Amino acid sequence: MIAIKSRRGVLQRTLANPVRYQGIGLHSGKKVVMRIYPGNENQGIVFLRKDVGPGRGLIKARWNNVVTSSLCTVIRNRFGTSISTIEHLMAAFYGCGIDNALVEVDGPEVPIMDGSALAYTAAFRHVGTLQQNNVRSGIRILRPIEIRDNGKYAAIIPSDTIQLSIKIDFPNTIIGKQTYTFQPVNNDFYTDIAKARTFGFSNQITILKKQGLIKGGSLQNAILVNGYHIVNKERLRYQDEFVRHKMLDCIGDLSLFGMPIIGHFIAIKPGHELNNHFMRHLYRQRDAWSYITLDPLNARPIPNHNDNDNNHAPPPHSTTKKQTTCY
Repeated sequence: MIAIKSRRGVLQRTLANPVRYQGIGLHSGKKVVMRIYPGNENQGIVFLRKDVGPGRGLIKARWNNVVTSSLCTVIRNRFGTSISTIEHLMAAFYGCGIDNALVEVDGPEVPIMDGSALAYTAAFRHVGTLQQNNVRSGIRILRPIEIRDNGKYAAIIPSDTIQLSIKIDFPNTIIGKQTYTFQPVNNDFYTDIAKARTFGFSNQITILKKQGLIKGGSLQNAILVNGYHIVNKERLRYQDEFVRHKMLDCIGDLSLFGMPIIGHFIAIKPGHELNNHFMRHLYRQRDAWSYITLDPLNARPIPNHNDNDNNHAPPPHSTTKKQTTCY
């Protein structure tokens, strides 16, 4: 993303025009229509369930609203209203530098589309984004933080830029061991990450269906792995598409912190549950990070006058400019 510079730092962005999607939920199997509208400054990403009673449908996309995070990420508000499988859409918002948006959905789950973030990212690139008046905040990692859980590992260490490194290991399958590193300053989200599809294993289908999951799953929205073979006739979009999709999931889940995290995130065998546990742990380690505003081109931190103050006045004489690129 080519950021727009103000006198204070990187300006927040929203969509230039609404976009509409229609599809099915991966786990619910229900048809759903989703419309995404430009959002107000400092609003963040907010979901609105249109199929529930008035005043009960708004759900802010934040880590502390995550209630289920095994095979997908689910957020819920204080009324018990939830929306599931938000991770691919959240990754697209982050990858295209969109800070504020309202997502209206007429069902309990975001449409899975083709199992990647391609449809979302392509539409955002098509309509473009608009800069807003307020600056974008972030956090800067000051010391290493890590968690371990039954052979899984997540950590973040100080860095001058945003960086993510992922390692996965699925023995006795065609996937095997794969590693991948993503840096917004060097990589393009649309080209390198957005097209990577979700995947599953043929020997797990019966179990998952008995649990009421993957009712909408098909070879059109997931890669199906059967041992050392891929069932889909379509070829892989990347040689290492599996780890790139795990990277997509991590980007979407980490975006739920609500602002960019300036540091190097490292994960071994990551999943939605590990990602959310890590964010909760990170939030509690208040001495390990500080609030910042962001440098225009490469997300380098510009120290605030008061790191503990996350409220910034809008820059003077800001103008609106359309932008269509993603990271």
